[in-house]
Amino acid sequence: MRQIRDILRLHWFQGLSMRSIAHSLGVSYGSVHEVVRRATAAELRWPLPPELDDAGLERALYTGNQGRPRVRPEPDWPTVDRELRRKGVTLQLLWLEYKHGHPDGLQYTQFCQHFARWQATQDVVLRQTYRAGEKMFVDYAGPRLPVVNPRTGEIRDASLFVAALGASSMTFAEAHEDRTLPRWIGGNTHALEYFHGVPAAVVCDNLKTGVEEPCWYEPALNPTYADWAAHYGTVILPTRTDHPRDNAKAEAAVLLAERWILAVLRHRTMTSVAQWNEAIAPLREALNDRPFRKRAGTRRQLFEALDRPALRPLPPTPYEFAEWRQAKVPFDYHVTVEHNFYSAPYRLVGERVDVRLTARTVELLHHGRRVASHARVIGRGHYVTDPAHRPAAHRRYLDWSSERLIQYARSVGPHTAQLVETILRERPHPEHGYRTCMGIIRLGTHYPPGRLEAAAARALAVRAHSYRSLKSILEHGLDQTTLDLVPELRPVGPHANVRGADYFSDHKEEVH
Repeated sequence: MRQIRDILRLHWFQGLSMRSIAHSLGVSYGSVHEVVRRATAAELRWPLPPELDDAGLERALYTGNQGRPRVRPEPDWPTVDRELRRKGVTLQLLWLEYKHGHPDGLQYTQFCQHFARWQATQDVVLRQTYRAGEKMFVDYAGPRLPVVNPRTGEIRDASLFVAALGASSMTFAEAHEDRTLPRWIGGNTHALEYFHGVPAAVVCDNLKTGVEEPCWYEPALNPTYADWAAHYGTVILPTRTDHPRDNAKAEAAVLLAERWILAVLRHRTMTSVAQWNEAIAPLREALNDRPFRKRAGTRRQLFEALDRPALRPLPPTPYEFAEWRQAKVPFDYHVTVEHNFYSAPYRLVGERVDVRLTARTVELLHHGRRVASHARVIGRGHYVTDPAHRPAAHRRYLDWSSERLIQYARSVGPHTAQLVETILRERPHPEHGYRTCMGIIRLGTHYPPGRLEAAAARALAVRAHSYRSLKSILEHGLDQTTLDLVPELRPVGPHANVRGADYFSDHKEEVH
């Protein structure tokens, strides 16, 4: 359902064509057309009502007979293209011949539009023209930037991130420590801040950090990159694999950055990425102020006249880097994230949720709606529980879950039952011990009840109330050995070597 919302946002809010939306989201043109048609028939408008969740949106679009458009016969476009090359043949003549054979076929305007779309799919080379504020092209330069460790002399490679606007060719460049996802998102964000606005689309190559599965028909964007685009109200348009012409503007910007930035700094020794960026900044400005060779003006002048007025304003706050994952809500309704446990509403047990992980928060989303938000904790094994996520009959629910665990443990033996009861009692909340107890129960599938009961007795004796301790006892066969405990210390009776309290009082008087 997230794609349906993206389709409506990009079509109604950003005014993109259906084919551009299909290319960006990796769906067919027909699917985009069908979603827009159904939303229009349902009298929906953007922004969608805040109370309309994914289930309500699906009911609004796909309940009842929306009526399907009539399918009209398509002409043989290769034949049309071949006939059009003949002298004197026009599109209007070919349309009249088509209508003679198909009276219910396309009208002349549709005929021309469909033919233009077919031509756009052919492998032809054409000079592209870019509208103001339409596209920003991003890429990494091929040559690496050497960073020398001043103490050891070791050299590591940094990368040069480059972004350019389509209409003015205004260029942004900065050095990155590496090509990981946080650096890529940071570079895109810094480019928008440098341009003081947001273009309608961002065109990128199929880098793994931006596109998880490159495909011209159905590219799979990195969820974080897609989230970044939604925050800034733009759309990501991946290029075709092995088609550098699709990202020609970025290729040209990279070439210029290599000539007028990297080549100028080739004799400089940099000991940090910060030094690289300090040296790059004035050369970047000089590049944008450099006059064009074949036309009047500079990149900055064209930017101020064309791109800058057409760019959308930046949002009030910059994008906060977030990683996206998926998880299934387990029976204790605590989702595992980075070795810690965060609660979700108990009614979602067994459901899959999206996890949005930032440096400070952990958010859980179900069908596009946020159902939980927690402060992120550092470390391992911590439980973060929102009391509102527990069921209304809190005690009855927990007792029922705890009783089932204890009842199974009793079928193994009294020591196993006592160990399970102790674990549930020692945890801050009983549900925090459910996973430990489930682990103990599952050990019964690998070891006979007699060994599990003996291991539980040993774990109770040494106060090792954990799944890992019990598993270690079984793996090392300690349950089959005699437990040697330290003898209990008893008070020492009267003895010649025991001085007693009087000795110290007498000694104190002698000192004084």
